[in-house]
Formats: sequence, C-alpha cells, structure tokens
Amino acid sequence: MGTFLRLPPHAPPLLGETMSTDSTAVVADLPGPLASARPTLNRAAVILAFLSIYLIWGSTYLAIRYAVETIPPLYTAGLRHLIAGTILLVWCLAKRLRPTWSQVRASLIIGFFFFLIGHGTLHWAEQKVPSGLASLLIASEPIWVFLLSAAAARRWRLNGALLAGILLGFGGVGLLMGRSALNSGPGVFIGSLAVALGALSWSVGIVYSRRSHLSGHALLLSALSLLAGSFQLLLVGTAVGEYRGFSLASISLRSWLALGYLILFGSVVAFTAYNWLLEHYSPTLVATHTYVNPIVAVLLGWLFAGEAVTLNVLLSTVMVIGAVMLVDRGMARLQQSF
Repeated sequence: MGTFLRLPPHAPPLLGETMSTDSTAVVADLPGPLASARPTLNRAAVILAFLSIYLIWGSTYLAIRYAVETIPPLYTAGLRHLIAGTILLVWCLAKRLRPTWSQVRASLIIGFFFFLIGHGTLHWAEQKVPSGLASLLIASEPIWVFLLSAAAARRWRLNGALLAGILLGFGGVGLLMGRSALNSGPGVFIGSLAVALGALSWSVGIVYSRRSHLSGHALLLSALSLLAGSFQLLLVGTAVGEYRGFSLASISLRSWLALGYLILFGSVVAFTAYNWLLEHYSPTLVATHTYVNPIVAVLLGWLFAGEAVTLNVLLSTVMVIGAVMLVDRGMARLQQSF
C-alpha cells in the first residue's frame, strides 16, 4: 500500500480521517517518511486516484446508512475494521514486521478514540441521521483538532483566517443542529449530538497520536489500531445486546453490498490510492478531499436516499467547507511564522 505519511501541523486532518469513514485513515497521523522528489506519473492514474478519495470516501456515508439498516451499527463498524485490520496485519507479517508493547498499548488508546467512540457513534447515529447531515457535522473536525491541540500545548496563537474559520464552522454546525436536526424527525437531534461527540473523540485521537511520538512502520500501527478498535466495537456491541434478534438471515442484500463496498472500496481501493498519492504529492493537496467528501455525501444522499437538500443544508455546507478552508489556511500561516 505504499509509504505512509504523517501530516504536518498545517495540513487539515483527513476525512477520514476529519473522521474518515474509511477505516484506515488513522495512518494519516502516524509517522512516515516524506518523498523528496516526484517522478513522472501517469496522468490517468493520478486522476483516478484523486477521484477515488474524492468520490469513494464521500460515498461511504451513504454506504453506512444502508449497512446499518439491517446490521447492528456497532457490529457493522466492528466487522469493517476487523476485516480491514486483518488485511493490513497479513500485509505486515508478509513484510516481517513485528509489533512492540508500546505500539500495542498506543493502538488500544487510538482504537478507543478513533473507532469505538468515533466510528461507533457515527454508525449508530446513521440509523436516524441523514448521511449528508452526518458528513457535514464531521467535516467541522479540523476546528476541534486546532482547539484541542492548542489546549494541549497551552499555547493559543490565532490569526484572522483561523478566527474566522472557527466562528464560521461553529455557526454552520449550530445551523445544522438548530434547524436541520431538530426539524428532521425523532431521534435525529440525539443522533446528531452523537456524531458531534464522535468527531470530538476522533479529534482527541489525532492530538494523542501526534503527541505520543509513535515509532515504527505506519502500516503495522494502523493494523493494530484497527484490530484494537474492532475488538472494542464488537465487545461493546455484544454488551449492549446487539446480538439479540440478530441473525445473518435477517441481513438484506443492500446491507451486505454496502458492507462489502465499505471494506473493499472504502478501506482497500481508496486507501491504496490515498497512500499512493501521498508518496508523490504534498499532504495538503491530497487533503483537498476534506472539502469534497461532504459535497459528495450530500449529493448522493439526495439522489439515492431521498435526503432533503434544503436552503438551510446548502448554506450549512458552504459555511462548514469554507470554515475548514480558512482553518487550514490559518494553520499554514502559523506554521510559516515559526
């Protein structure tokens, strides 16, 4: 799957990352070497790779909605990450990579914040919350990452772009929570709060991974974190009784297809394209999928699931994506000032 990179402080967290519904986006914040030169690349391959991270990751929100229709949500997330983590672990064993105790311990913490809380709440919430609304709430995550990073470092440095991005982002989230969520039916507001909690948890995981200075091959660290998160999800899902009344025979064809899509395309195809792009292009350029994924999610939810795209949703979309761009620009300026 290529070389794995850690984003510099000025690059926005990936959706992924933001909380990507791709299970393997954890590696965006784990260490790895930066390619020093860019060889001549096949233009068609580059276009296909960018389309993969733009469209596939944007579509995973709708796939989650379809999967949790007949598969319990924590089991859905747990199975996704179990299979993805196993694939990566087999890859690691083929490369003769072996984990250390510090890596295992860190993976338990990352698995908790990223996958149990971050993805667990998302999968649970999408039983009620429209996929487009969920993607917009998650897209505000770079704001939380900046605030948490500043709090952890006990150093607050702002500029005009950062301040504008924070205010615009919270305004967009407030508009979503105050109008779209409250007026969209029973359970949507609580589900939206759960998505926001998941985004906050993912942000905590990002800050932890950056400050923990993990060492070792990022592929192995990702595999361990995915497996740790999957075991936690399956354990908690069982503890809360998701097994009651559930059987393989009750899973619809659409849910099976959605789960297979999440594993094969979201966690293998798009992730491979993502890491290939990171080998040849700057993390900031590759992170442009952060802006595109919510737009794709909103459009697909409208086209295929009949999710309403009101003026309020459109305005919130513009505000949230604009906020992420401003935060990204503001953090880049802070980095240049060092």
